[in-house]
Amino acid sequence: MLNNIFDAHAHYDDKWFDEDRDSLLSAMPERGVAYIVNAAVDIETARTALRYAEQYPYVYACAGIHPENLDGLAGNYLEQLTELLKHPKAVALGEIGLDYHWDIPREEQHRVFEEQLRLSKELDVPVVIHDREAHGDTMELLRKYRPKGLMHCFSGSTEMLKEVMKLGLYISLGGTVTFKNARVPVEVAAAVPLDRLLLETDAPYLSPVPNRGKRNDSTNIAYTAARIAEIRGMDAQELIDVTTENAKSLYGIK
Repeated sequence: MLNNIFDAHAHYDDKWFDEDRDSLLSAMPERGVAYIVNAAVDIETARTALRYAEQYPYVYACAGIHPENLDGLAGNYLEQLTELLKHPKAVALGEIGLDYHWDIPREEQHRVFEEQLRLSKELDVPVVIHDREAHGDTMELLRKYRPKGLMHCFSGSTEMLKEVMKLGLYISLGGTVTFKNARVPVEVAAAVPLDRLLLETDAPYLSPVPNRGKRNDSTNIAYTAARIAEIRGMDAQELIDVTTENAKSLYGIK
């Protein structure tokens, strides 16, 4: 069994985990999972993530506003995020970014993303970036603010990867690299510098083969790691150990 797994991005507050959340999370250490970062999409999920982080020693939390969660955004949301990020187990501002897949007003997305990028610089915390079908505008803002952080569930090309690396950011890869027709994710998995790679689930979404279509959880990183290790011609446990150290470095976890 592979161990020392660091799931750099998950959503255990999702309703898919309502029936067995505690038993699932409680069993993670004996199933090889050493660290989990639970990402937020709004103020409520950030508070929930912090509750999990208080309950489980190996769980950490993010606080941020996702581009799909802009409706009813409080005027003082930046002040609320600032308070949440003071928590000792809050490790990043996220997930934040741009999403052009859905019909969400782009001007509002840009404003909230930019405000949070500025906040990350003020607070000196890393960001967790969501970029869906918005590569050009995402990169423009990242070049402008040059935050430290992570491109979560990276979906860009190897050419975009080079630009991301120039900014000193990390990328995380998940289950898509195991999919049958996954040409670009495989190219990225081969090309990314090892010291800039993290592994994630985006649980409960994007389960790797052989569990594609089922609910995802952090133990499935073993399949993703095995596939990336195969692509790179290295040992899967070695890959996990390196990516875990990378994630600890990014998130400031001792």
